[in-house]
Order: sequence, then structure tokens, then C-alpha cells
Amino acid sequence: MPNSEYFINLEEDYGAHNYHPLDVVISRGEGVWVYDVDGKKYLDCLSAYSALNQGHNHPKIRKAMTDQLERLTLTSRAFRNDKLGLFYKKLADMTGYEMSLPMNSGAEAVETAIKVARKWGYVSKGIKRYEAEIIVADGNFHGRTTTIISFTTNEDYKKDFGPFTPGFPIVEYGDIDALKSAIKENTAAIMLEPLQGENGIILPPQGYLKAVRALCEENNILFIADEIQTGLGRTGALFACQHEDVRPDIMVVGKALSGGFYPVSAVLADKAVLGLIQPGEHGSTFGGNPLGAAVGIAALEVIQEEKLIDNAKFMGEYMMDYLEEIPKKNILDIRGKGLLIGVELKHELGGARRFAETLQDRGILVKETHTHILRLAPPLIIDKKTVDWMLPILRDVLLMD
Repeated sequence: MPNSEYFINLEEDYGAHNYHPLDVVISRGEGVWVYDVDGKKYLDCLSAYSALNQGHNHPKIRKAMTDQLERLTLTSRAFRNDKLGLFYKKLADMTGYEMSLPMNSGAEAVETAIKVARKWGYVSKGIKRYEAEIIVADGNFHGRTTTIISFTTNEDYKKDFGPFTPGFPIVEYGDIDALKSAIKENTAAIMLEPLQGENGIILPPQGYLKAVRALCEENNILFIADEIQTGLGRTGALFACQHEDVRPDIMVVGKALSGGFYPVSAVLADKAVLGLIQPGEHGSTFGGNPLGAAVGIAALEVIQEEKLIDNAKFMGEYMMDYLEEIPKKNILDIRGKGLLIGVELKHELGGARRFAETLQDRGILVKETHTHILRLAPPLIIDKKTVDWMLPILRDVLLMD
């Protein structure tokens, strides 16, 4: 079999350079472990940005997918299939939302939530048509479509890709007074990540989400929570909003909704909001297909049956306790919730990339984010024995010169 260098050169020669991956070429994965083409074994501490909460190649999800592959993969929504209704019911039973609208990628689900909130603003709130605004936060990451990058504050995501879509006032994340000041009569919604993952594992002040919920109720505004990365157990709760007992009006989920087998995302809401969408107003050829629905059902069942939420809470607290005892030679800050942890390194060190590369050499795969931060997010199935193997290696690397 060709070696890593062969595959790296193929990517560099024939692929667009829209990522800067670590130079590890993975060919197989099982549970929390992956193996490269040269046979080396690694602990995956990124989980495909939380798409692999259930671990690599989970046998139950794999069986659901292969069984469905042999029966039916796609009907389009022009016809009904025998899996979609079951998927709807599973989502409702597990999350408490009355309705769902399935899509494929997370960005598609965010775009869907934007459309739903705008229609609600016009039809239910009475905002003047085409003047609805959705307030967002600085440092947000909701995807990379042209509409979504219009309200990013990361210039690398938007430079040279304009003109941009209006209608998205941006306020400081975690500042409830800034939100209050931004609300106008044409405000339809506030859209936030309850914990900003891509921005470097940024937690808002305690009580912020509850205050946002109250602000929305006071002003007849929808609260949209983007839990594509933080949802489905990652932070030690089904949804990160639940740490403050907050129930958003619209919940956006994806990534782990398929356990990494197939792109599945969804917008969740009650009938008063999502029931406004009428036939022909929104859709996707692949959204709600029987293969994705079967995979989604199994992925949700694994989270419940294997008590992955409880494990994420326990292991996350265990890891945080250990990390906080490491001498702060190179560490500026450690923050996180559940198994979504960020280690920010001192900026004078020149960035976290070399620490990620050293961890790769030691058999642990992590990825730097925003130059100076290492994101630690192993699959939620990780056990204490594996964590106890990982932590001393992580300590050594974090203390290196």
C-alpha cells in the first residue's frame, strides 16, 4: 500500500487547499482509535469536530446503515418513506420539540433556521416584510455559506467573498446589555452558540443564556441555539443550553446526529414556529432520506443506551481536574464543559501547531484552533483507562520547551 507521503502529495496536487490538516493519513478507525496508512495507532481527540461522539465506526450505527443500504437509500421528498416518520418521532421523544426539519450539513440547517425565523417574524410577529433582523454574536461560527459568512467576524472566512447579506446585527458575545441595545421592532430572533467551539471554546458568563431566554420572551423574539457542535451529549448534557435550564425556540443540530456515518442535520422547534413552513417553501433532495433517517435513529439510540451524556460529564470533569494541576509554564487558560475543552497557550510561544504535531508523534491527534488553542474533544465513549494513558503524555507536551 502506498505510504503517507503518496497520499499527501495527491491531496496537495489535485485538491483545493481550503484546509491545513496535520500530515497524518488515516485509513481505519474503531472506537476512539484511528490508524494511519503506515500502521501507526492514534487516539482521536478531535472526533471530527464532535461528529463522532459515538466513536468511529460504531457497530450499531454501521448495521443500521448497511441494513438500510440493502433496502432503500433515496426517494426524494416527492414520495414518503418508512424511516422518516420514525426519525421525526425519535427526535421529538428525545428532545421534547414537537417538529423537526431534516437537512444534510450543519450550514444547511442554520440557513433553514434563518428562513424559518424570518417567516415567523413576518407572519406571527408582524414585522414589515423583508426587514426582519436576526442578532448574532461576535466570534460566531455557524457555517460557510455566503449568507452565514456575512455575519462572521473572522475576516479570513469572508475576505474576497462579498457582497454580503444584510440583516444580522452583531453584538459582543456574553454581553446581555449589548443584546438589549440591539433589539428593535424588526428583530425576529437572536442566534447564538451556547458555547463557542470554533472560536476557541469560549463560555459565556454564568446566567447569560437564561438572561437571553428572558429577553426573548419580553420582546417577542425567537431564541435560536446553534448546537451543531455542542449538542447531543458533548458538554455533559443533551444540549449545552440545558446547563442553565434554557429551552430555545429553535434548536439546530447536526454532526453527531449521524455518528459520523452520513451527513444529517435538523432544525427542531414546536408547531407554532416550524409549522409555518408550507409545501414548496423549503427543501432538499437528500434531506430526510431513508438512509440518513435510519442512521440518525441509531445514532440517537446509542447516545441514550450507552449513557454517553453521563460519561461526557464525568470524564470531562476528570480531565479538567487533571489539566488544572499542570504547571502553567506554557498555559494561558484552560476552559470547557464536558468533553469539549480548550487549552490556550501563551501567545509568545508562536502558536499551538507545534504542540499538536508533537502530540501526533506521541500518538494523540488534536488540532489547533485560532492559532493558540488546542481543542480536546475525544469521542464520548472514551473510558478512564484511555484517559489515564493520554493525560500524562498531554502533560509532558504542554510542559515542553
